[in-house]
Amino acid sequence: MIQPLTLSPRYRLDDESPWLEGIDPARNYWIAVNGDATLKVAIPGLFVCSCEQWKQSILKFRSLQAGEQMDLVRISSSLKIYCISSNCYAIEGEIAGATVWHLFDSESLDSLLMSAHPDWQCAPTDIDLGRQMLSRSWEQEAVA
Repeated sequence: MIQPLTLSPRYRLDDESPWLEGIDPARNYWIAVNGDATLKVAIPGLFVCSCEQWKQSILKFRSLQAGEQMDLVRISSSLKIYCISSNCYAIEGEIAGATVWHLFDSESLDSLLMSAHPDWQCAPTDIDLGRQMLSRSWEQEAVA
């Protein structure tokens, strides 16, 4: 059966508008939503403890078929990657209290997942993104 062509816009590495702001040391993917530099979000990314776990996660992602999903479990959160079609993947997020799906092509999401390798180090300019995440956490109310 031939899968239908997905015409939804998605984040691509060869996109004209720069959407990837960076990847912080905790492997959060910072993106400018739809290329809008004033609307930046951090999507929790893949974080592993060993090369074997990293390899298994990459292979699992690459084997996803349309309609399947993959769970990425982190210490403080979890997220799912949904395979929409052969070259369209979604990661659920939240913007201004509304649930949204960030759509990626396979090459872009594969590249982001590669940053989970235990030997990977973020760019010196992306360390500040981690600081922004920390300062955001201080702005949230504590649970009583």
